[in-house]
Amino acid sequence: MQKPAGPADGKGSGPEPLDPALARVVRETGASVAMIYLMPPGERTLRLASVTGVSHEIAAPWARVALSDPIPVAHCVREQRMIWLGSQQEVAQTYPRLALVLPYDFVLAALPLSSEATRWGGVVLLWPGSHPPALTAHERDAVHAFSRRLCLELEDAVDAGSPLSAGALPRVLAHPRGRVPGPMEALAAAEFIDRLPGGCCALDPEGRIVFVSPDAAELVGADDKSLLGLLPWQALPWLDDPVFEDRYRAAAVSHRPTSFIALRPPDHWLSFHLYPDASGISVRITSAGTDHVPQTPAPRSPAPSASLGRAASLYHLMHLAATLTEAVAVQDVVTQAADQLVPAFGAQALALMTEEEGRLRILGYRGYDAELIARFDGTPMSAGTAAVRILETGVPSFFASFEELKRAYPSATAMDGMSAWAMLPLIASGDIIGSLVLAYDRPHPFTAQDRTVLVSLAGLIGQAYDRARLYDATRQLAHSLQAALLPHALPGIPGLDVAARYLPAARHMAIGGDFYDLIRIDDTTVAATIGDVQGHNVNAAALMGQVRAAVHASAGAPPGDVLARTNRLLTDLNPGLFASCLYAHLDLANERAQLATAGHPPPVLSCPDGRTHVLDLSPGLLLGIDPCAGYPDTEIELPVGAVLALYTDGLVESPGIDLDDATACLAEVVGASRGLTMEALADTLVAYAKRSAAGNDDIALLLVNPRRSCV
Repeated sequence: MQKPAGPADGKGSGPEPLDPALARVVRETGASVAMIYLMPPGERTLRLASVTGVSHEIAAPWARVALSDPIPVAHCVREQRMIWLGSQQEVAQTYPRLALVLPYDFVLAALPLSSEATRWGGVVLLWPGSHPPALTAHERDAVHAFSRRLCLELEDAVDAGSPLSAGALPRVLAHPRGRVPGPMEALAAAEFIDRLPGGCCALDPEGRIVFVSPDAAELVGADDKSLLGLLPWQALPWLDDPVFEDRYRAAAVSHRPTSFIALRPPDHWLSFHLYPDASGISVRITSAGTDHVPQTPAPRSPAPSASLGRAASLYHLMHLAATLTEAVAVQDVVTQAADQLVPAFGAQALALMTEEEGRLRILGYRGYDAELIARFDGTPMSAGTAAVRILETGVPSFFASFEELKRAYPSATAMDGMSAWAMLPLIASGDIIGSLVLAYDRPHPFTAQDRTVLVSLAGLIGQAYDRARLYDATRQLAHSLQAALLPHALPGIPGLDVAARYLPAARHMAIGGDFYDLIRIDDTTVAATIGDVQGHNVNAAALMGQVRAAVHASAGAPPGDVLARTNRLLTDLNPGLFASCLYAHLDLANERAQLATAGHPPPVLSCPDGRTHVLDLSPGLLLGIDPCAGYPDTEIELPVGAVLALYTDGLVESPGIDLDDATACLAEVVGASRGLTMEALADTLVAYAKRSAAGNDDIALLLVNPRRSCV
């Protein structure tokens, strides 16, 4: 079944030119599922452009993947390497969210799409779980060739002035037909099917019934023509059960045969055997008899439904729940809710709202025009609109058409251009903390099951939003404390070009013990210091402030004395934490520098003659261990044009990489960046750290560059 694939933003072209490469890699590697993700320029979100081998409904929750998500395709793009998962256990250990939502037997490869200057996106390939735990050489060559072909197509499209982009919906490629039987062969096939015991039916890649034999129709108790074009659990109410639909999903995703037994009311047990491939699923139906039936009766659904099946509902609930466990900040919750709900429920727009100081505030949105959102944002709570009433009453409202909305709110106007709405409260600990609006551009009836699922999803979002509000408030407090403890600005020193950066660890609360300072002693003398207090919490930040103040108070003395005094203060305080520190006394007039270190990573010096090296300093103990520790001075030349780079270990430290090797690599980057201003060099080093370091520690960086003699 082909889905619309025009560019979502109306610019460029859809992903159709990528179809041949997608079909070819499936043919050459035997992959059961193939997906192409594209990343729009300037964004950090991967959008599913094309897919083959699974239905749109199964792919929908994965249609948008943030680059920071713990998902294989995001991981491979971030690290620019292939990710291979050779077993279901490896999937579960490495990507628990993926394994929770798709607990089926498959192996997976994810590859980045990138050229020398551009990251285009990524690709994902799945094979049945029967595949060996490693790619063959032929398969590996084929998938890398696939990646290269796609990059060439993407580059050619840009050169032609019509870049390729993902459409509003992923493009679902139909599996090519192997052959078309002639009339005599088709008749023989039909007679063959009729002779087999039991019945047969066929499902297309979207899971809809496209063929049913007379015996199969008789076994399930329905007219064969009434079954065509429907999903089995839509056509047969007694199949609308999560267990049965889960077996269908297992076959569709893993491309491995599966089976289940179901009760056709009132007392006829049937056995279903599913045989999948990329073109769909063949189903054989037989009477199960009484010897193979389950001991407990199967659940039964009272009536057919054109909405999501119960297993599909659970699928989306589980996917959103797993995703929201990883959402930390409020905007994470907004993004994840929009990414999951809009495609899963066929909506065109979404908005998350809350109340602040008597006014409605828009937390985030998807599918709406920014100008329209700006008009709604700040609406007084006295306005009495449907959106406001949800925040006041906490009662969910569903409007299948504008007429229904108009009856409930006579003054309503269709300002958003939509025709149906689900308006849901976000509730946490019994309090109404926000609301969610899901909008459709056409009338949309909401079944009882739809309403139950949407209210449940809103409950999950409400709990996640409540946690995220607390996180954001705590993070803001931490940020304010950190900002107060670090220098607001570096002093302007004549003849000295300086720059500094502080980046909190990616996994922490934007607060920690890293610090830096530049202290003016007199017109030609400057002190530069950098340090790292153990920990990532308020205690570490408070101690960092004390260490920085102690260093500042002793500035001007020889570096070893400054560190010794600071060490005695720290041991007297006995905080139970240690600190590393490096102090440099810069004599600009004589182009010299004296340095001392307390267990801190050595600085990098880039000289104007082209030499760049890591300084070899006499080491001293960390501050706070031994009150009698000494810190020897080391004197170096600091000529005009030199660059001295002081940094904390977060800039270079990465698991599995020797620290000396990592520091040497940093020196190479500094040397290769000769001629940049200190601000530009600081940006270069931070970008380098983001590519090479693990991001588990804070980063502080201080660069000093004497530009002219101060004599």
